[in-house]
Amino acid sequence: MFNMTSEELRNNNAINTASEIYQQPTVWKELASTLSAQKEELNLFINSIYEKHERVRVILSGAGTSAFIGDTIVPVLRRENNANVQFEAIATTDIVSNPEEYLQKDFPTIMVSFARSGNSPESVATVALGEQIVDHFYQVVITCNKDGQLAKNIKNDKNSVTVLMPDKANDKGLAMTSSFTCMLITAYSLFTANDFDENVIADAEKLIESLPDKLNEILGFDFGRIIYLGSGMLSQLSHEAALKMLELTAGQVVAAHESSLGFRHGPKSILNDKSVVAVFMSQDPYTRKYDLDILREIAKIDSGMKVIALTEKEDAEVTSLADWTIPVTAGNDHTAGDFNLALLYAIFAQSLAMNKSLQLGITPDNPSPDGSVNRVVQGVTIHDYDK
Repeated sequence: MFNMTSEELRNNNAINTASEIYQQPTVWKELASTLSAQKEELNLFINSIYEKHERVRVILSGAGTSAFIGDTIVPVLRRENNANVQFEAIATTDIVSNPEEYLQKDFPTIMVSFARSGNSPESVATVALGEQIVDHFYQVVITCNKDGQLAKNIKNDKNSVTVLMPDKANDKGLAMTSSFTCMLITAYSLFTANDFDENVIADAEKLIESLPDKLNEILGFDFGRIIYLGSGMLSQLSHEAALKMLELTAGQVVAAHESSLGFRHGPKSILNDKSVVAVFMSQDPYTRKYDLDILREIAKIDSGMKVIALTEKEDAEVTSLADWTIPVTAGNDHTAGDFNLALLYAIFAQSLAMNKSLQLGITPDNPSPDGSVNRVVQGVTIHDYDK
């Protein structure tokens, strides 16, 4: 994996993270089969709620990477659903501290909880607040852990359902990789009429095999900052991409994110001669014009910084502007669309972060051995809400 033997990965405490990035196409295939078998039952559950109320609010929630799943998928769900369904992404960390700002008593609500372990205190507390405040409250728990508190709490609740990810998606490493992409696919499958496009599995397999040499080239540049840019759902994905670098390098690499248009409005100040800018190019022809504009602008900057462009297919103009261009579909005939591109771009960001971690002498499976960052968050006090 990644031009390293299993022994080398174990010795560097990277075997879990590497395996969990590498296995994603296989795990997606298993997940697609499971979701297909459950689709009718799950659709009946969700549609029965839609039919019961004039309008329904769907809150997609989690903490950290789990929150970014909702952020990434919400633009797609808003575009592809009925007018009486309102989709919002709100982090559990926001709801817990300010429940009255985010939960509405008279608005029937489906709380979609994304959870790798299902034991994060904010996730459990968010559900408790929803049950306390919202009159008509329903739950969809999308989790990697059947024994987690979220899944246990709704076992006998007819207004709730649990959707389990494949066992391998319950990442053992600190950083969420397989769990992120699997829960993203699940939300897409549950809340749109579309089936998961399994063409992306073959694309992912080819991408993973082709990445090591490209990553070695990129890592030949001693960068200390990375900025991920994108538009629409890819702008939201950039938040997760930046977090992967920050987590796996234990903060030694400064990682930021912004929208392609928003980058000019102050955040561009971060650039210096130790910076890399990675642009997630949209497949949508209109949106892509804005991504190209910022790519052209950045390419003109003469500061020693470098540019990575991730794109669906080979593109002569993109290649001329970027120091490294990564076409993620290997020239296949099908059109990926930005949702599939998000899955493939996520694999790149995960892989780059892991390899940068190793280059810095950090252990990716546990990049925070002092315990300041944990697989399941520690040190959270949940205060009683008695209003």
